[in-house]
Amino acid sequence: MAVDKDSGTPRVFLARHGQTEWSITGRWTGSTDLPLTAVGEAQISNSAKQLVGPGKLIDPAKLALVLVSPKVRARRTYELMFSMEETRPILCSRGKYQVEDRLVELEYGEYEGLKTSEIRALRKRRGLNADDWDQFKDGCEGGESPEQVTGRVDALIAEIRELHRYNMHGDKSHNILLVRH
Repeated sequence: MAVDKDSGTPRVFLARHGQTEWSITGRWTGSTDLPLTAVGEAQISNSAKQLVGPGKLIDPAKLALVLVSPKVRARRTYELMFSMEETRPILCSRGKYQVEDRLVELEYGEYEGLKTSEIRALRKRRGLNADDWDQFKDGCEGGESPEQVTGRVDALIAEIRELHRYNMHGDKSHNILLVRH
């Protein structure tokens, strides 16, 4: 049996929510708090069966912290990932679960709920770059700037690095799971 030499090194896992009505139609979803569809719930449940549980990649006993976006689609994803009776008590009883506002999706401002083609057409009508528009470079009108997003995410990464700093030698498991968009 192969030994995972890196199993003691702290890891950060990122879980994305399942399908929503707007992800089906290609609408940009930031601040709108949409639930998962039935398909989205099945996506998460099926993935969790393979990835989450004692002895699996995401072992609740090895998680030091679970940070979850406050959006309903992310919170439901967490619930489905840890729906087995043996997993959720481990996280809740040890205070490992926290809602983290910095994990919210980018605020799309005036582009919220629009499709990419609609955003490009709107930008063209307003005399803005449309064909080469990049949300991470150009931002979204009335939404978060790329610098604002970078600031909140970089601050969270710095905190995670600090949490991991004293656990880099495999003395104890110190994995972190982020559940977001």
